[in-house]
Amino acid sequence: MKTKVSIIGSGNIGADLMIKILDTSKNLELVSLVGIDPDSEGLAIAKNRGIDTTHEGIDDFINMDSYKEVKIVFDATSAAAHEKHDKILREDGKQIIDLTPAAIGPYTVPVVNMEEHLGEENLNLVTCGGQATIPIVFAVNRVAKVRYSEIVSSVASKSAGPGTRANIDEFTQTTAKGVEVVGGAERGKAIIILNPAEPPMLMRNTVFTLCDLIDEEKIRFSVENMVSEVQKYVPGYKLKQEVQFERFGSNNPCIIPGYGKFEGIKSSIFLEVTGAGHYLPKYAGNLDIMTSAALGTAERLSKLKFS
Repeated sequence: MKTKVSIIGSGNIGADLMIKILDTSKNLELVSLVGIDPDSEGLAIAKNRGIDTTHEGIDDFINMDSYKEVKIVFDATSAAAHEKHDKILREDGKQIIDLTPAAIGPYTVPVVNMEEHLGEENLNLVTCGGQATIPIVFAVNRVAKVRYSEIVSSVASKSAGPGTRANIDEFTQTTAKGVEVVGGAERGKAIIILNPAEPPMLMRNTVFTLCDLIDEEKIRFSVENMVSEVQKYVPGYKLKQEVQFERFGSNNPCIIPGYGKFEGIKSSIFLEVTGAGHYLPKYAGNLDIMTSAALGTAERLSKLKFS
């Protein structure tokens, strides 16, 4: 029997996740899509696919006939809205998968630490930049201690809807914290760039790490293995070029403002994410990696907690 799920948020992320569940999931049954805009395209698609909908938010959602049957709720709204949703859904015993940067529940990256948090009521998927870069920071850190990491996510401006734009400040804070808590870096920094170029660019991510001295081939091997793991649920995820290295010794230390002198290896890793094109254009890899992570997390929860 399939696990019944619902999505709150009928924007770009919610709509793409809906299509993924309806067209690709073997273990999940989407029963409702909840929004606040009666004219949203996501709600229109849901109605055409026979899915229950409401444009009156969570207040109407909890009164829908199908609500009692729902085991997992995806929240694809905003960090501020999620705080309200979390309280209501927890009281009703729902499993929450949070696609906002609210970070109420533990940071969860499927290939890194999902197994550790399967018992939690609320799982936070960090951010799109976090899903793309934290696995790489973790890959470096598992072979050599990462002292500092800085990530830069560049996404097409067209792929950033109102929800994404409302979350920009939370994005940088949450991603930087995720780089530390999940990636393992002693200190992390995150930057997001909304690029208005035409035609729209694919999502690009640059990961810089400063780690202790080690054989560079061990870092390269670990990173390439991690990329292969991510590709199992995000096929469009790839390295743009080989990992680049630079060594710093006592005679030429790297000086980082606010950190000080560093001696060791600087690794530069360049990534690209092409979306699957289920609902959103392929340039929206930043949204695709979030919905893919959400789907993978829910599939795992379905098998372990609700089957």
